[in-house]
Amino acid sequence: MTTEPPIPPQPARGDADGQPFVSWHRVEEFIGSGRSVRIPLHAPGTRRVEYVVQGGSAELQLELAGKHRAPRSPLPVIRIEEIAHDGLRMARLRLTRESLLRDFHDLLNAVTDRVVVHGRTANQAFTETVRAWSALLERPRTPSTERRIGLLGELMVLTSVAAGHSWGYAVEAWKGPEGEEHDFGLAACDAEVKTTASERRHHTVQGLRQLSASPGRPLWLVSVQLTRGGANGRTLADCVHAVRERLTDEAPDRAEGFDRRLAALGWSAGQPDDERWSLRTEPLVFPVDEEFPRLHEGMFSALPEAARTHVEDVTYRLDLSGLAPGTEPPAALTALRLP
Repeated sequence: MTTEPPIPPQPARGDADGQPFVSWHRVEEFIGSGRSVRIPLHAPGTRRVEYVVQGGSAELQLELAGKHRAPRSPLPVIRIEEIAHDGLRMARLRLTRESLLRDFHDLLNAVTDRVVVHGRTANQAFTETVRAWSALLERPRTPSTERRIGLLGELMVLTSVAAGHSWGYAVEAWKGPEGEEHDFGLAACDAEVKTTASERRHHTVQGLRQLSASPGRPLWLVSVQLTRGGANGRTLADCVHAVRERLTDEAPDRAEGFDRRLAALGWSAGQPDDERWSLRTEPLVFPVDEEFPRLHEGMFSALPEAARTHVEDVTYRLDLSGLAPGTEPPAALTALRLP
């Protein structure tokens, strides 16, 4: 147990009577002045909780009652040790990376609130705060615009397949979120969905197999162009809600599978969603045949094997503007609209 170096006493207290809180503005003033300050945040007669500013940094010191030990920090940027101050055992929470001081300050206030207001021990307060903050940070991130409009395109095809067959059939045919090679596996063919928000029909292709047909199964590419639709457009949340309503009414046993596929694509109902979209042009359906512009594995067979082993990934962009679509696309791909 280390002995803390003395800090000259200062007549500083919390920012408001009875409130275990120190404002960042106040901490900045102390740091800027070079003052070493100890700010009591506990009520008289209770375990000590003191916010300490010294040496251009800040720390929190919590009295350890009875046999309680200092918390263990799972975070490398936060160091916790037991010290002696005024004859008391204290847990000292310090930062090892000064660039994070502003965020560390917020964490110290959160720990203080749990100790002073809710009567938690130092270990409970620190552990609960870290766990809660970690849970927030681990929530799914909002998908990029590219992924969001990609999901809109797939929901359009899902709705079209359901119109030609059934909702249960459509959900089972939706293979892309489950890691299959193509987005939809229909009875007689496969379908890949590409969605863009550009003025031209530009689509990005990932890998050499994405536009390669499986043996004995024709492959079709559905090309969707969207534009931000203002008040008349539909958000991704609108479309998800509309599909889920229809699915719940007509095939409730497939609702869980639908939600699982949405989650696999990064969708969460709690995400902010205020972008409205509408169709820029009519969706087009192309047969991916020998005349379709694409790269495939056969093109690389002429390369020496030693060269092929060094090509780990291929991503390219197609411009399908002006390309004639198929004259007889599958019936399940002909009712394409935003749900």
